[in-house]
Amino acid sequence: MGNGLWFHGDRRVTQIDFYFDFWSPYAYLASHRLGQLADKHGCTINYCPIDLTRAKLAAGNTGPANLQIPPKIRHLMTDLRRWAGRYGLPFGSVPKGKDTKRINTGALLAQDRGMARDYVREAYDAVWGQGGDPNSDELLTSLAEKLGWDAEEFLRYVGSSAAAERYEAVYERAVERGVFGVPIMIVGDEMWWGNDRLEFLDQFLQEQG
Repeated sequence: MGNGLWFHGDRRVTQIDFYFDFWSPYAYLASHRLGQLADKHGCTINYCPIDLTRAKLAAGNTGPANLQIPPKIRHLMTDLRRWAGRYGLPFGSVPKGKDTKRINTGALLAQDRGMARDYVREAYDAVWGQGGDPNSDELLTSLAEKLGWDAEEFLRYVGSSAAAERYEAVYERAVERGVFGVPIMIVGDEMWWGNDRLEFLDQFLQEQG
């Protein structure tokens, strides 16, 4: 699977590794479009949640965050609303909190249950579609209930040391692969960064087909 390809029976299947953080609005947008591309090309998506801030620092990016640059904030919000409108996605205000460790970690449990895509969709809607606090027990409980999970079990998982170790392992692998931000999509040795690079990924997958 090192080249991003595996076989199901006689059919070749491409795996797209998707690195994201629920704090990233552009990963919110990309997750929607990426699902469409995966369906179009018969690919699978390997959802890889990471801490965006740590990944940027590991890559040497120590500059101010977008939300610390007022002129950029104004353009950023306009740009995000334009993209959300194009994709037909809701877009609320900036989320009420920045701590995404628990909600990110929950994506790993969703992988185990074969529900990663549903989890990412519902979690992003709660955080960026509705502008919720990603670390609130209320949001996490509502998220679990929407997926038909036991909320208390889910909260225990995202706060556990075992889940934290898995989350750390995903981050370490991301750094090894040169992941410097999100959203990043990787197939084999090819990498695409940003929601606005998905058309290049689409073209690549078309050529691989």
